[in-house]
Amino acid sequence: MSSTFDLIVIGSGPGGYVAAIRAAQLGMNVGVVEKENLGGICLNWGCIPTKALLKSAQVFEYIQHAKDYGVDVGEATANFEGMVGRSRQVASGMNKGIEFLFKKNKITKIFGFGKLVSNNTVEVTAEDGSKETYKAKNIILATGGRSRELPNIKIDNEKVIGYRKAMTLEKQPKSMLVIGSGAIGVEFAYFYDAIGTEVTVVEFMPSLVPLEDKDVSRELERNFKKKGIKAMTKSTVEAVDTSGEGCKVTVKTPKGEEIIEVDVVLSAVGIATNIEGIGLEEVGVATDKGKVLVDDYYQTNIPGVYAIGDIVKGQALAHVASAEGIICVEKIAGQDPEPLNYNNIPGCTYCSPEIASVGYTEEQAKEAGYEVKVGKFPFSASGKAKAAGAPEGFVKVIFDAKYGEWLGAHMIGANVTEMIAEVVAARKLETTGHEIIKSVHPHPTMSEAVMEAAAAAYDEVIHI
Repeated sequence: MSSTFDLIVIGSGPGGYVAAIRAAQLGMNVGVVEKENLGGICLNWGCIPTKALLKSAQVFEYIQHAKDYGVDVGEATANFEGMVGRSRQVASGMNKGIEFLFKKNKITKIFGFGKLVSNNTVEVTAEDGSKETYKAKNIILATGGRSRELPNIKIDNEKVIGYRKAMTLEKQPKSMLVIGSGAIGVEFAYFYDAIGTEVTVVEFMPSLVPLEDKDVSRELERNFKKKGIKAMTKSTVEAVDTSGEGCKVTVKTPKGEEIIEVDVVLSAVGIATNIEGIGLEEVGVATDKGKVLVDDYYQTNIPGVYAIGDIVKGQALAHVASAEGIICVEKIAGQDPEPLNYNNIPGCTYCSPEIASVGYTEEQAKEAGYEVKVGKFPFSASGKAKAAGAPEGFVKVIFDAKYGEWLGAHMIGANVTEMIAEVVAARKLETTGHEIIKSVHPHPTMSEAVMEAAAAAYDEVIHI
């Protein structure tokens, strides 16, 4: 194995492996250091296997409501072990896909824990404790993140679990309390509720999915209540007593303290960055509040050392890490890539109904000083949504009243995660509201709700 490279990437998640492949395409000799599985958390324990679980829950729900579609079937049973097994199979298949891409692009895999020794040297510690050093002209840190722990609630992976354990529990719990209502929290809340677990969600902020537009939050809360998911907002988990058979959870609410007894507590309060022990202090790489400081092209303060993904500024999302990795290596290769616009990053949450958004919320747009035109189109008025049996939710769009600039879009409903890319592309191309109205959308589709919402903003909507 060569011990000298043009580029070494530490971490093979969606930031690291994408950066490595793009660098190889640009003619670089690339090595990737990975201590666990190619594809990182996203592919093995995050984005991909969770979507497999959510699909199983959706199929189960379809069967339960088959009569609504004029289909008679026998009683369905949720096979929890089968769902978990399928999820792991999907992840394993994707992992093999990355192996193939590495071979295709002649990328060298280096298994072990990578640590910076200097701006051009990486020390890799193998599982058996042996160490080897590798040289590179450039080094990219793409070490990602892990479940963040609350100081008063320790994850023991038996009764208090993180997202990894939530995907591989040996048996389905009868009841679960989820701390945090970001994407991870509400996705698992939906999954476990759909297969019959009694679910309570505790959120410190005033609304579920607190980073989303307030209208979206309200719609999700209504929907969760209808499903039987108990949502406790403006509330905090003060303590978890695991001494008994299950968990006694002390929740501080606006009305006082409440004790809730559940089988399992899932801590979904965000992520912590993996920057410990990778040589940052020794080499002098600057950090602030758990993030590596970088410029617009992801160079740290140390020449030749770069950082991307969850450990730098910006949203901790797989597609952000991938985009950063591509920009970073194109800059290293001497190209002139455009810096990433972090205000045009789509966010997707795959509970049911799904949530997708990009750009400013209505509140943020007003705070930024814009006079806005807002349009909203409910899926209850969509022929395709009604025919599909999914009339919940809406598309909401926000335009600058002065110039027609598309400031943001917020969607909640079936398949909206597949619809948001239209808005991202349109905003990138500086498309105006009127141009969207005049762009003929196919009928009947869920996506024509985007055109209808734009028309609503300009008082031209036809179907409401």
